[in-house]
Amino acid sequence: MQKTTRIASVVLTLLALAMPALAGPPFICHPFDIGSAKSLPWSATNNYLAMRDDYDVRNVVADTDKLLWVAPASTPTIVRMETLRRAAVYASRDRAVAEQLLASVMNRVHQADGNTQAIALFDAGYVVEALSELEQTGHYEKQLRGLEVTLAGLTRPSEARPMLEKALALRPGDASMEFALGLISRAPENEAHFKKARLASQQDALLANNLARLQMQ
Repeated sequence: MQKTTRIASVVLTLLALAMPALAGPPFICHPFDIGSAKSLPWSATNNYLAMRDDYDVRNVVADTDKLLWVAPASTPTIVRMETLRRAAVYASRDRAVAEQLLASVMNRVHQADGNTQAIALFDAGYVVEALSELEQTGHYEKQLRGLEVTLAGLTRPSEARPMLEKALALRPGDASMEFALGLISRAPENEAHFKKARLASQQDALLANNLARLQMQ
């Protein structure tokens, strides 16, 4: 118990020092502005992360696939981020659903061709990080207490960052992937990711809005 408390304390301290504009884990705690794009149902006011109680979490994998994989190349990365964020949060309510979501995005990586590999890797990296953040946050955030048990060990031994880095290498012009890598890095030495995202945001209103919301413009 003492070790868990120390780990949680270190995580919170690093987040506060490295990224003061963010009050919590960046892949789950901060909704991304997606404009008028479609995503999973959201915006309830009766719970911490705004999940809708009337949404059947058993549908999350199928619904996410429909939203993101009918025309994957035409879906903005920011929209993917918000949809995957919602999917991970919903899936965290039921370990079996979380396992299905993780298996789905990993299978996409194995099945992807040259045109979709970067997107599949990005989706998998995002889900791995989001589920990992949810598990860790369960140790110290009372509103998410219990997720450290529900999601225990689910994402291991997968690592999100290498998948996100490989996705960006395959799709080097995607400034929103730079934005995502900046968020996951949480360290000043990786400010280069945010610098590239800021530069590109001059021609990308959606990205600019999200940088502004997180006070990173």
